Amino acid sequence: MKIYKLGEEILRQKCAPVDEVTDELRQTFEEMFETMNAANGVGLAAPQVGIAQRFFVIVSDDDVRRVFVNPQIIATSAEMGEYDEGCLSLPGFNEKIMRPLRVTVQALNENGKPFTLEADGLLARIIQHENDHLDGIVYIDRGDPAFAAEVTAKMQKRLEKAAKKEAERERKRAKIAAKIAAKESKKSSV
Repeated sequence: MKIYKLGEEILRQKCAPVDEVTDELRQTFEEMFETMNAANGVGLAAPQVGIAQRFFVIVSDDDVRRVFVNPQIIATSAEMGEYDEGCLSLPGFNEKIMRPLRVTVQALNENGKPFTLEADGLLARIIQHENDHLDGIVYIDRGDPAFAAEVTAKMQKRLEKAAKKEAERERKRAKIAAKIAAKESKKSSV
């Protein structure tokens, strides 16, 4: 699966609730776990793979695979903590972000069954980080505005550079295809 980067519109959209957990959606969860693991991540939200729906997958420091569908954080601790966060959609950037140390979340699991989870430590932070993605929020929005502006500008330049490279690759593919078509045309007219 492609991991969308900051600057791509879907990362700033508020996601729609999931109507039903289907076999197709369960397959999407599996693909997201594979994509997350390949990128050395600990969490991946649906909009990060181009799906504007309210779900995410995580594996915290306890190595338990968890799926959260239509999550709602129903309680947070007053006690806050700082942690150096990063994101698969903003590769190469980290910032210390303050978040509540504990959360209580309600969601559906990969089988569509409701559950409530009280989490603390890294698990609580990952849940908050991934849940933010479902509302079009990235972690830099919760930090220093100057850093957020700098990262946003750098990510935009990366996207533009990648788009130019892809356009050049496409131009080369089209040129090769035209040459092949011309050769085939010559052969068939002989």
